[in-house]
Amino acid sequence: MAKLTAGVTTSHVPSIGAAIDLGKTQEDYWAPLFKGYDFSKQWIAEKKPDVVLLVYNDHATAFSMDFVPTFAIGCAERFEPADEGWGPRPVPTVEGHPELAFHLAQSVIQDDFDLTIVNKMDVDHGLTVPLSLMFGQPEAWPCKVIPIAVNVVLFPPPSGNRCYELGQALRRAVDSFDQDLNVQIWGTGGMSHQLQGPRAGLINQEFDKDFMEKLVNKPEQLVHKPHVDYLREAGSEGIELVMWLIMRGALDAKVVEKHRFYHVPASNTAVGHLVLENTTE
Repeated sequence: MAKLTAGVTTSHVPSIGAAIDLGKTQEDYWAPLFKGYDFSKQWIAEKKPDVVLLVYNDHATAFSMDFVPTFAIGCAERFEPADEGWGPRPVPTVEGHPELAFHLAQSVIQDDFDLTIVNKMDVDHGLTVPLSLMFGQPEAWPCKVIPIAVNVVLFPPPSGNRCYELGQALRRAVDSFDQDLNVQIWGTGGMSHQLQGPRAGLINQEFDKDFMEKLVNKPEQLVHKPHVDYLREAGSEGIELVMWLIMRGALDAKVVEKHRFYHVPASNTAVGHLVLENTTE
């Protein structure tokens, strides 16, 4: 049977991808950020996931204001890097796992979650930057990836509780898949940031660090946090953090924290990163 072994959270700031693509990772500004992922690169090389369920938000690339699903799952065999206005990132094509993806869709929909099934879409920096942070610049990504897109761009986004419950439903679906697969789930986005208006550039380190601590050890204290709290405390784009709750909901109640990293700033954003392992054998 498939086994969900670990979870990862990470920000997916587009300028991080640009720094990687342009060879700027060792510059004074960027080096401290990338150093925070040294452990994770070694860890994931040892753990060798077969499939990553990568929770992210599309940035008006695959979806537009004409069509915005709350939750969507990519079931295609492959996903090309998107052109976000300056050409696609020079990264490998993302290889999907259609059989597991359709199993997840069937299981989760029958578990009362209305996922939109997407059989063709390009994937933007929300998905490719986390892959680059964890795997570097390989000729091909070393695992299959199932994109799970969440609407945190247009109002209303899903509640934290609904996201957490979706993670639990995904865990049940993985556990019932009859192939021997090492599966990880990643929650991306955040942390505190605001991209426009009088509060543009807002970063709330106290909020971010408290969120990370509770996510690891007391996630039940986060699941009912109202959207307005994210807006007030973490900026208009801080709502992306509900995607981390999908990751956490898919893990055991008690997890082993292998790595925690927090860095300010990357562009105008706070970067947070966790590596968590399940305790069940």
